[in-house]
Amino acid sequence: MQQNNGLDKNQLIIFALFSMIIIGAMFYFQNKQATEQQLKESQNKTQVTQPVVNNAAKPAIATNLNDSIKATSIQQVELKNKELTLEISTLGGQLSTVELNQFKAYDTKTDTNDRKLLLFDKNNSSYGFQFKDKSGKTFNTKDLVFAPIQNGNSVTMQANVNGAVIQFIYTLLDKYTVDFNVKTQGLSQLVSDSKAEFVWDLSARQMEKGRSQEQTHTEFNYTFNDYKSFDYDGRTTMEEPKETLNWLAIKQQFFSMVIEPQHGFKNSHGSQDTINEGEFIKKFNFNGQVDLAAGELNQDFKWYFMPLDLPLLKSYNKNFDELLPLGWSFIGTLNRWFFIPMYNLISSWGLAAGWVIFLMTIIVKIILSPVMFKQHKLSAMMKVIRPEIDAVNEKYKGADAMKKQQETMAVYKKAGVNQMAGCLPGLIQVPIFYALFRFFPNMIDLRGKSFWFAKDLTAYDDVIKLPFSVPLLGDHLSIFALACTVVILIYTIMTAGNIQQPTQEGMPNMKVIMYIFPITFLFFLNTSASGLSWYYFVSNAINILIILVIKYWILDEKKIHAQIQMNKQKDPKKEGKFQKRMREMMEKAQEQQKAQQQQGGKKK
Repeated sequence: MQQNNGLDKNQLIIFALFSMIIIGAMFYFQNKQATEQQLKESQNKTQVTQPVVNNAAKPAIATNLNDSIKATSIQQVELKNKELTLEISTLGGQLSTVELNQFKAYDTKTDTNDRKLLLFDKNNSSYGFQFKDKSGKTFNTKDLVFAPIQNGNSVTMQANVNGAVIQFIYTLLDKYTVDFNVKTQGLSQLVSDSKAEFVWDLSARQMEKGRSQEQTHTEFNYTFNDYKSFDYDGRTTMEEPKETLNWLAIKQQFFSMVIEPQHGFKNSHGSQDTINEGEFIKKFNFNGQVDLAAGELNQDFKWYFMPLDLPLLKSYNKNFDELLPLGWSFIGTLNRWFFIPMYNLISSWGLAAGWVIFLMTIIVKIILSPVMFKQHKLSAMMKVIRPEIDAVNEKYKGADAMKKQQETMAVYKKAGVNQMAGCLPGLIQVPIFYALFRFFPNMIDLRGKSFWFAKDLTAYDDVIKLPFSVPLLGDHLSIFALACTVVILIYTIMTAGNIQQPTQEGMPNMKVIMYIFPITFLFFLNTSASGLSWYYFVSNAINILIILVIKYWILDEKKIHAQIQMNKQKDPKKEGKFQKRMREMMEKAQEQQKAQQQQGGKKK
């Protein structure tokens, strides 16, 4: 019997696989052990070479900090008064936390204003001075570790850079002000330039309920020309290479962060990008130059972290009141000297904010009542002569459009009806509308004030929430916006009967446009301040009441019709300057049209 001392094929395969597993395991554990040994040696080396910073000795500074240094060396120094709570980090010697103690921010999770209002927090802000040394390299104070010395509500942050000493002295003052004094000694031995760059990066945190509305009001603001000139930039970039900025602000809807250099920022530029989702709404970057004196930076800066309250802003006497976007020219004047004082006066009576707005609406209506009465009276008279206008349109149905218009104007003239008299109330209400559009989302006294189902009159109410998002409308329906839309629609239906229909082909139907307008108003108001929707709801409801009162108690249509017939029999009323000019323009246009038709006939 033959003995088989070798391995068969299957055994050979099993042996080969087993050998490969053993060899692979040996290599794996050997490499793992070597890696752990290298890591341990690296950690031991780091512990030996890294500097230790404490308050008693000057810190050893490295421009590139590793996580080990940050974990063991970074401290926070707190300064606090009734208005602000500050934390200053030894990393960069910069303000790391800024809380406004007397205000709260909107919490998206609870749908309430009960979150701490933190302008700086969680590394959303970083600033420092950037220098260029004689070798051409740059270093930034943001990367340095400072040693703190605190004395009451003042703290001195000090860092050493290759023999040069940099000090940041922070002093918390009243009225939301932080004095920021910068001093250097020996810096001239390091730097080769006559200027330094102030670099500020900030991600603006959402503070209010209306995200899109707050994004619109979050932008760069700055002043120059010795605080006399003001400008803002809500676009993607800001460029001011020629002006010296007296202060620069990153302004949000109700709060602002302002940095004011003693000698101004030169060659300033910045950028801003909108953030669509998450905790932050916009990202900012600013870079401005500050001058060095004999190679040293010794200059006083001031930080302001303040609510946009008009009396407070005016008290600084530094043109800060321009931070409140109340509108340009007459619009801003209307808000500053009429609507804001009127609101303050009525609210001093102890009424709820919604009823204050209600009374404001009635006061505005009373002031405008003379011109509004003329408008509604004209509307009623237009309704009376409507049959005669329709008769003219039917008579000249196939005639020239210019001729038809002339005959229509003749009917108005004989009836003593001035069509242009209805334009004045409309023109007057345009600046009022725009002023209120600026007033309600920016009036800090209305912030957080509830009324009925609206939790905040400076933001939209979202009692009706949609399971999906509608373009331009959002994921909710505002009850105030819906109510306002319905009232405007009713008012439109009551007044649309007086609208003259187009008599020329291709002209739009004005009635259709008027019915579409209230619907578009819903899209506009749905994400706007609910206080604005409430104001226009009351305003248009009063308009409807005025029309009903005029129709049933003041104007007698029979008497008006009789008066119109008497006017027809009288001698033609002397034309006004405007009417004469309109007639002459129409006659001239008609002559030009005839000449063109004759010229065309000759060519044919």
